[in-house]
Amino acid sequence: MPHAQPVNEPITLLIVDDHPLFRKGLRALLLTLPAMSVVGEAGNGSDAVRLAEELQPDVVLMDLQMPGGSGLAAIRQILQTSPHIRILVVTMFEDDESVFAAMRAGARGYVLKDMDDEDLARAILAVGKGEAIFSPAIATRIITYFNARPALPMAIFPDLTESERSVLKLMAQGISNDAIAQRLNFSAKTVRNYVSNIFSKLQVADRAQAIVKAREAGFQ
Repeated sequence: MPHAQPVNEPITLLIVDDHPLFRKGLRALLLTLPAMSVVGEAGNGSDAVRLAEELQPDVVLMDLQMPGGSGLAAIRQILQTSPHIRILVVTMFEDDESVFAAMRAGARGYVLKDMDDEDLARAILAVGKGEAIFSPAIATRIITYFNARPALPMAIFPDLTESERSVLKLMAQGISNDAIAQRLNFSAKTVRNYVSNIFSKLQVADRAQAIVKAREAGFQ
């Protein structure tokens, strides 16, 4: 169960990164901060999952790309068994795909390794207190991403891919699979696969039910 952080008790941290030098430097930084306490380190995703369950830290500082299990998979597994643990991604990857995949997996924050020590410490403290935090570069990317998106109800069907969303929008307009294939320059088989995926993700039995759900969500 979620638990409140006791007054004056340090935030406990698990560092997850496959580079020993980075872990050493981060640990050295955190040792200078009385508000934080490092309880463990892991060099890959599978060890991160095991240690998170065993140590129950308040915050996991998670790299994304590591041998022995990716950070994204580790985030999902940790939150599945311990949903109260907060995950702060600390990585060098700032592409949209990595950022939004981490957010969908349940990360509470996303910062870059090259940010200065003071900003990183503030980000860790903020996530430890239950806030969501993003480094300035990532926050700018998020704002740019959403400002550039078409006005589709993205949050309504978060499991759909961009291609599935495009297919669903045309389905909601009453367009047949063959016509959708021509419109989107997909093969007929690809469209059938997307339609099947849409049925599964929307938990509907047929095309009519999918269209009803899509139109109710504003796809038309």
